[in-house]
Amino acid sequence: MTGHAARPSEPRGQSLVEFSLVLPIFLLIIIGLIEFALAFHGLLSINFASRDAALFAAEMSSDSGSDCVILRSIEEDMDVPAREAGIDEVRVYWATDTGGVMPGNPVNVYHRVGSTTCSLPDGATVTVPYTLVGAAGYPEDQRCDVLGGCGGAHDSVDTIGVRITYTHAWVTPLASILSFGGDGFQFVHSTAMRMEPSL
Repeated sequence: MTGHAARPSEPRGQSLVEFSLVLPIFLLIIIGLIEFALAFHGLLSINFASRDAALFAAEMSSDSGSDCVILRSIEEDMDVPAREAGIDEVRVYWATDTGGVMPGNPVNVYHRVGSTTCSLPDGATVTVPYTLVGAAGYPEDQRCDVLGGCGGAHDSVDTIGVRITYTHAWVTPLASILSFGGDGFQFVHSTAMRMEPSL
């Protein structure tokens, strides 16, 4: 009768300790990846929304109701999981040829509260969930879409910019785990385009 060699006992206790040490790190990486993916999607959404809105701004030029069309396009471009409610501010501004803000800061600042209704050139109306802050610094009827200029500093067709400020609210418990604090963080993106000339 042959004897069987004794099998060494499995180090179950050691495996359990190793697993308990690795699991929190693994979960933290997974949570971080999820939060990063959601934040990155928000950033891509406002990048696309500002480009799309600037294109509408360039096409509508000095038409009445153009700001409402710009704001509506931003709302429509915010895809889930990005949130329209995350938009804090939209600025429609007279930009330099390189996309910067003109001296004197002619700008319309909109906050995503309340509502604004605009009349379009064809008689239709558009209502958007935004309110103009203070007076319009860059009124629609003062935007120049004439190649020869419109007088004053408008020596040619204006370049119009759209700037979106968006807050990404924390979705996962990552902020509390790592003690980041706050309710989230902001992204800001601007796009400027030269207006379509009418003459």
